[in-house]
Amino acid sequence: MLFVILVIAIVIAAGILLQLRDPKAKVVALDKWFPISKIEGDCLISRQGDATLAFELTLPEIFTLSTDEYEALHHTWIRAIKVLPPGTVLHKQDWFLEDKFRADPEKEKSFLQQSSDAFFHERPTMEHRCYLMLTRKAPKRRVATSMFSSLIKPSLVAPEIIDPQTFADFTDKASQFERLLSEGGFITVRKMKTDELAGTEDKAGLLERYCFLLGQNEQPLMRDISFKPEWKIGEQYCQLYSLAEMEDLPSQCASRLTYDRYSSDKSKYPVGFAAYIGQLLPGNHIYNQFISIEDTQKVFKKLEAKRRRLQSLSAYSRENAIARDATNEFLNEAISQQRQPVRAHFNIMLWTDDKEQLKDLRNKVSAALAQMDANPRQEMVGAPQLYWAGLPGNAGDIADNECFDTFTEQATCFFAQDSSYRDSVSPFGIRLVDRQSGKPVWVDISDEPMGKTTANRNKAVFGSSGSGKSMFMNHLVRSYYEQGAHIVLIDVGGSYTGLCQLLGGYYFAYTEEKPITFNPFFVAEGDSMDTEKKESIKTLILSLWKKDDEAFKRSEYVALSNALNLYFEYLDKHPNIFPCFDSFYDFLRDTYVSVLQGENVKEKHFDIDNFLYVLRPFYKDGEFGYLLNARERLNVFQQRFIVFELDNIKDHPILFSIVTLIICELFIAKMRKLKGIRKVIIIEEAWKAITKSGMAEFMRYLYKTVRKFFGEAVVVSQELDDVINSPIIREAILNNADCKILLDMRKFANKFDQIQTTMSMPDKGKPMVLSLNKSNDPRRRYRELYIELGGISMKVYGFEPSPAEYYAYTTEEKEKMLVQQYTAQQGGDMKKGIRALLADQRSGKK
Repeated sequence: MLFVILVIAIVIAAGILLQLRDPKAKVVALDKWFPISKIEGDCLISRQGDATLAFELTLPEIFTLSTDEYEALHHTWIRAIKVLPPGTVLHKQDWFLEDKFRADPEKEKSFLQQSSDAFFHERPTMEHRCYLMLTRKAPKRRVATSMFSSLIKPSLVAPEIIDPQTFADFTDKASQFERLLSEGGFITVRKMKTDELAGTEDKAGLLERYCFLLGQNEQPLMRDISFKPEWKIGEQYCQLYSLAEMEDLPSQCASRLTYDRYSSDKSKYPVGFAAYIGQLLPGNHIYNQFISIEDTQKVFKKLEAKRRRLQSLSAYSRENAIARDATNEFLNEAISQQRQPVRAHFNIMLWTDDKEQLKDLRNKVSAALAQMDANPRQEMVGAPQLYWAGLPGNAGDIADNECFDTFTEQATCFFAQDSSYRDSVSPFGIRLVDRQSGKPVWVDISDEPMGKTTANRNKAVFGSSGSGKSMFMNHLVRSYYEQGAHIVLIDVGGSYTGLCQLLGGYYFAYTEEKPITFNPFFVAEGDSMDTEKKESIKTLILSLWKKDDEAFKRSEYVALSNALNLYFEYLDKHPNIFPCFDSFYDFLRDTYVSVLQGENVKEKHFDIDNFLYVLRPFYKDGEFGYLLNARERLNVFQQRFIVFELDNIKDHPILFSIVTLIICELFIAKMRKLKGIRKVIIIEEAWKAITKSGMAEFMRYLYKTVRKFFGEAVVVSQELDDVINSPIIREAILNNADCKILLDMRKFANKFDQIQTTMSMPDKGKPMVLSLNKSNDPRRRYRELYIELGGISMKVYGFEPSPAEYYAYTTEEKEKMLVQQYTAQQGGDMKKGIRALLADQRSGKK
């Protein structure tokens, strides 16, 4: 007790001396006081003789871990720390810096890409970097205190440096620590090099960045550091808050906290215990976490002596009796549960260039600490020493009087475990936004996950009406198209009319004025009349001739094959004849009949008269004479964006079966013949139509085969009963779609357990799905979506279209008509039409 009183007195006296000293006397060159002596072999050597190895950690993205995963991550830290030898200080330093989004200006971009870049330009974001320093203190190093900090009394010569054997043992333990931390599967560890620590001529290193509060990519810049009359680094006003006193710590700690904004009665959404003072705390700040590994036996011996001393004094003071009991409980827990005693300290350093914001920073930190049930304590006298100890490589200088006794299990609860959303490293993907601030994020849900979390690129997308499903799918389709993919869309409801017009694609829809037309006999440029194409034509013709339950004879199949072969030979000899169903019918009637007669083919083997009679409605002026005789938009094989609108024919017994067969033939031809090109088929809101015909069998085949040909099959539906009740969806689609995308599901919260079971969704995904759009920023227009990859990776993103994208994608009839009106005014140029519409909106005309 006497020692504690003495230390407090010394600290107060030092504070008074610092206050009284003439500020001018404190102006010194930083290099004379700098505690780092040199960097040798990527190792920081301090003037006190301490050796430090530095690592950069990549932590899990915020809002992506479950309760069980936070527990697993917590135990990973404990296992790793237990291998560190006594005399080691673990210093974890998390940087959270405000930034602004800037797009890549070098790439050529489309109209919608440019509009998105302009929309997000300069959007405020929060960037996170995590560094971890392992410091092996020099032997016989004196215990650091606030009074004897190297900031107040620097050491000119190291009293004694670590001997080679001790250093070798330390590096070996550090390697074990690195391996154990990486093996947990949550954290990526990378050892930092000399240039990253010291910097280069054109890029500041970690040491310089910390001293002068520089950003990740800022050039070297010297700034004045002053502690009196107020703490400033350059133009930045600084504050520091610590968790160092027992009375300020929360009564309980855990690996995670419940994040109320995303939680409900049915599900609890976890974040890391320290997330509120880390990733969730707005503004520039650094969160320093120190854990000093002590010699366990020496700690026990010291605490036993303290317990006996308090026992002897317990009769004089109730406080002594309480302290005695607390010390006794600490010792009992350490011994009975084999806990590792450590000394710990945590602090948050914040800064702003606006002095008026200091009060706001104080309020934000107080609110954040209150979420942890901790008391805010702003460091005034001791802030400079704590700032100095936070310099990478100087953790051995953390004042002992600023640390508290605890166990590794409790200390690691205070680690920042969450990071900001990161861009995919893949060049292929789509632009979404993160949940926290709407920061644009590049996301690959097709290529990068292959072989890691998924075995195919197929997708199933579900969302209730009004969830933003069609808007998101327009964005996905447009993004894939602009990156070279061939898109075939089957739609019911007209969700893609605007985008198809903007991209110059083919839109096949049936109206009385302009019925849908095809030409399976036409060989487009780049295509060929190979065996597969002939087989698809035969299948089509047989479906026109025979009913679904009516079998065909082998002789009929042979006769039809011969007819097709002879017809294409006939076309080669008569290039003036246009290939279509009409010329095929003429050939059958005028030429092939005599061929059959010459070969003495009997009627019972192939009834040509019956064949011609049944196919007569598809010839010239027949009821469906338009259907297979198209003379425009013939190059569907090379066309990269094709939409089939089935709404008006989904119940037609003839048209629908023919159209679906043509779609199958078209996509299979693209799938097999377009080598090295991504092919995507999307079935949008067409479940009833699909389940009525042979299309269902095609879906089974497609989902199992498309992955072999660099293809993707995507199904979209808002009818959740389809998911639950349809065996086709469950067996053919869900089981073969490794990427599942769900939008707003709050309408189905009461029966979500059944949906979860049907979709084989892990328990981790349920609170994520039920949190969608639960706490959206009212200042922004966006919708959230849940993306699950292979049942392993689960994450929630937002989709926030720019105004131009919104009008290109909109499915609202009134807005579509408005876009068409402006497009017509601009001579049919939709891009100019959207620009004009937005210009009028900005000027207040619309």
